[in-house]
Amino acid sequence: MTTTAPHTAATGPTVTGPPVAAEVAARLVGLLDHPAAEVTCAVDWAGPLRLPLAEERAVQAACGLMHVHGLGAGRPTPLAVDFASTTAGILAAQGTTAALVARSRGAGTSAVRTSVGQAALFALGQYLAAATADNPAYESQLTPGRPEFVSADGVRIEIEALYAEEWLRFWQYLDAPRAAVRHGWRPFQTRFGTAVCALDPELAATVRAAPLTVLRAAAEHAGAALLPVRDDPAAPEPVPPWTLTALPNAGRTAPAAAPSGELPLAGLRVLESTRRVQGPLAGRVLQLLGARVLRIEPPDGDPMRGIPPMAGGCSARFSALNAGKDVTEIDFTTAAGRDAVRELARDADVFLHNWAPGKAARLGLDAEDLHRVQPGLVHAWASGWGDALGPRPPLGTDYLVQAHSGLAAALRPEDEPPRTSLLTVTDVLGGLLSAQAALAALLTRLRTGHGQRAVSSLYSASALVPRPARRARWGPLDRPLATLDGYLWPDPEARARPEAVARALGSAADPAALAAAAARRTSSELQSLLGELRTTATPVCTDLAALARDPRFAPALDAGAGAHTFVHPPWEFS
Repeated sequence: MTTTAPHTAATGPTVTGPPVAAEVAARLVGLLDHPAAEVTCAVDWAGPLRLPLAEERAVQAACGLMHVHGLGAGRPTPLAVDFASTTAGILAAQGTTAALVARSRGAGTSAVRTSVGQAALFALGQYLAAATADNPAYESQLTPGRPEFVSADGVRIEIEALYAEEWLRFWQYLDAPRAAVRHGWRPFQTRFGTAVCALDPELAATVRAAPLTVLRAAAEHAGAALLPVRDDPAAPEPVPPWTLTALPNAGRTAPAAAPSGELPLAGLRVLESTRRVQGPLAGRVLQLLGARVLRIEPPDGDPMRGIPPMAGGCSARFSALNAGKDVTEIDFTTAAGRDAVRELARDADVFLHNWAPGKAARLGLDAEDLHRVQPGLVHAWASGWGDALGPRPPLGTDYLVQAHSGLAAALRPEDEPPRTSLLTVTDVLGGLLSAQAALAALLTRLRTGHGQRAVSSLYSASALVPRPARRARWGPLDRPLATLDGYLWPDPEARARPEAVARALGSAADPAALAAAAARRTSSELQSLLGELRTTATPVCTDLAALARDPRFAPALDAGAGAHTFVHPPWEFS
């Protein structure tokens, strides 16, 4: 067997569009061992959305990213990185790679198109589903709040506990007030889906009374995880987006021909055993590209199916990530269950999982094990850390990766403390990157006949986000302006001329004075004043349910497909 990081293709890809999206797409497609120039890819700002979008922050404002990122703070807040553009770049690479897979199977697909606006909506799929489920005014019921844990020696930390027992033991070790611990578990557990986490201030006070050494001991005692939040926003040491390991060649066979006129992955089969967000999202991408996905769940089904808000008897968030997949229930703890997985793998092209490190090997379901029953299988592991932190890494979840990778610091300007976003930034990027790794492995398999082990991670996904060496310095207009009836995001020219905007508003040019002057006017009045300066402003989405009803977004959303709104596949192929 040989293990390699991806390497640059002999013929570079043709990717056009906004700089960050195009650069991310070109980098990922350039790592394919294939002449990528067979397919062209175009990335737009708005795509089919009927909106005048022409920059990253305007997309964040109009499409709901500022809203969800700011739910914990109680007001829309920009992400200080190009998250939507990075997401669009990965989507563009996926579309290009899927088209190359289709061409390798005899299809004539030669062009792909997507957009930054569609990418923003796709990233918010589970939040849009929750906001439009069978729960009127769902978002208005969410209580703003986010964890603010700083140790006695001034270290900002991120805590993770996947189970109530771990949460309880951690706080018992620190002698935290019982009522605060009891009431805190539910918002802490559900923060991945709600983007808020309102905890009793006594929990923050408990952490503030203990030095980092004691907090680490509490986490070790509890079986929880704890990592400091890095102050440095720079990307981590170079880490490849994915690695491919070639499994022994069992004899080259001709790939199944692509069905005429179908999606790029039509006729391919994916066997998926995943949970939470990253893995299910990867499977959802492959399904939207045309693969048939069979999802393995434990007996009685995935517990996430019952997490409110509900839509047609199923969790809306779960539905957003898993709709369209077939389901079978298997108990991995039994020999018969493991045999059943091997039997299903016999007919699969991809086996996708996001299990903890070592679990696949312990179950006898690792790449080498399944290779014996399906030599051409792509074994795709959507991991937390990959091998970046050694054989026994900390728990690999979104917020811990944000904290350790420096992304948490990059997400905030320098006048705010570094803290994670409760928007699942790395889960989204990691799920998309896992799907891209599987696509790259499929393409390599078609070329070489070798089965492949494809490993990606939340950590490697975090490194894809372009960020400066220093944290961003925001000017007076780099936060949305609150008006009497909403929020506005000034365009780049207005943000570059705060003094001119201040004069038009009759205020000083400092942030507090500008905010106070804007708050005395309606959005329409403020837009008129900006228009006199030959500048504009984008209304900021503060209600995802209203966004789903807005006809300008209709080309990218399906509000009539079921009990909640779905995001349409974000690619166009021709």
